[in-house]
Amino acid sequence: MSTIGLTSWAVDLKDIGAVYPFQGYEVPMVAAGVIFWLWWHIAQMRMESRTLSDAEASYRAERLQASIDRY
Repeated sequence: MSTIGLTSWAVDLKDIGAVYPFQGYEVPMVAAGVIFWLWWHIAQMRMESRTLSDAEASYRAERLQASIDRY
């Protein structure tokens, strides 16, 4: 099975060019990787911010209730 159209490896590889699968998709794959990386960081920051806000709100509610019960 050949992904680059070669039937024999008994040739000079410098005349063929790249000998790996998905030739020509390097730029789109890098672009897709960078876009995914940026999306992941934005999604992670939003999730962590939401979690922190929820924790802060519950802490304030507990502290407020403790202050009311104290007096």
